[in-house]
Amino acid sequence: MKGKRYTTEDKIRILREADRGGKSIQDICREENVSEVTFHRWKKQFGHMESPDAKRRTVKEKTLGTVGSAPALRVSKDCGLAAP
Repeated sequence: MKGKRYTTEDKIRILREADRGGKSIQDICREENVSEVTFHRWKKQFGHMESPDAKRRTVKEKTLGTVGSAPALRVSKDCGLAAP
């Protein structure tokens, strides 16, 4: 069963809530229905960002596509490189 998909802004909001220090990470994860593993993955990925940075990143990813969507480069035999 698929879980809820959080927007980048939601992820950053949850991370900032933990940074404020009022509640433990466990409590925040329980309230937001997120595993601690997911929380720490988000922290590694988005921990240094603020909301405007995340919006720029989202727009850039939509414009350029994801890294995995780039076509693979192939080397042909006619590239001019010959084996010694």
